[in-house]
Parts: sequence; C-alpha cells; structure tokens
Amino acid sequence: MTKSNALMLLIFSLVLLWSGIHPHDGFTWALEVAPAILGVLVLLATGRRFRFSSFAYWVMLLHAVVLMVGGHYTYAEVPLFDWLREPMGWSRNNYDKVGHFMQGFAPAVVTRELLWRLDVVRKRGWLAFLTVCVCMAISAVYELIEWLVAVLSRQAADAFLGTQGYVWDTQSDMLWCLIGAISMLLLFGRLHQRAMAKIA
Repeated sequence: MTKSNALMLLIFSLVLLWSGIHPHDGFTWALEVAPAILGVLVLLATGRRFRFSSFAYWVMLLHAVVLMVGGHYTYAEVPLFDWLREPMGWSRNNYDKVGHFMQGFAPAVVTRELLWRLDVVRKRGWLAFLTVCVCMAISAVYELIEWLVAVLSRQAADAFLGTQGYVWDTQSDMLWCLIGAISMLLLFGRLHQRAMAKIA
C-alpha cells in the first residue's frame, strides 16, 4: 500500500468513525454507509491484482465522504444545506443532489478506467458513451433499491429516500447522476487519462 493510499484509508476511517457517533437514524446510517464500506473492502481485496490511478482513489474517497456525511445527518437534514436554503431560495435541503452528482461522477471514473485499462473499449467516443450508460444503469438500480427499502421498511423510508415531498425526486436524482458523469468526462477526462498513463 502506498503512502497516499494509507492516508486515504486513514481519512476514510476517521470520517466513518465520526459518522457513526450518534447518527440521526441508525438504520438509515447503516444503509447509507454500507456501499462505502463494501467499496473499500473490495478495493482492499483486489488491490494487488488491479491498482487504480491515484485520481480514481481520491474521487472514490470524496464519494465515500459524501455518503458518510449523508448517513450521519440523513440527506434531508445536512446542516450546511439547511443554512443555504434561504440565501439560495431553495424550498428543500439539496444535499441529496450532491450525493447523486457524485453517484455519476465517481462511477464514471471507475468505469472509464476499467474499460480503458482492461482493453474493453479503445475508441474514445464509445468509451464516453458506455461510461455514461453504466453510470445511469447504476443510478437506476439504486433508485429501485430505494423503492424496495421504502416498501419493506416504511418507518425509515422517509429518512432514506429523502424526497422531502418532491414528486420528481427520482427523475431529478438520475438527472444529477447524468450531470455528474458528463462533467467528469468533459472537465476531468484529460486529467484522468494522464493519471492512468502513470500506472500503465
């Protein structure tokens, strides 16, 4: 493990510890942070066979932090975004949109890197198209999981879904995922390419 990766693991562990101390709702916290914990376990288990670029690891850490902050407060009650409601003219707490933006941004990095470095796709146009498709598929599956959890656990449904009465919440969640994926490709594609070249 590199020093950079060790630092990231330390940051992850500290934020996870903080997020688990008196969360707003224990069940919701577990649901929200589970993907981050699972992701780290997968990375640790497969790290010797496939090492991602440093850029990819930092983006994954950022996504994990977003998940853990949302898990601690619930996405509908993150204090900073409550404070921003009045000056920004929002009718709701929009932290969940940050989460869904990252749900597109981070998987775009991971998907693009896997497709490119494993020689699955080499044409840049197809690489971008398939990366966005995978991100949208992940978003759709996540929305189905949210719906299933809401059906099975009605008491925790509102905290986990975080719709805040917004009828188009699912559609806007997927839109923010799309924006996140496209933003990564357009704004950070070259940076990501250089990061991959360093470990090719």
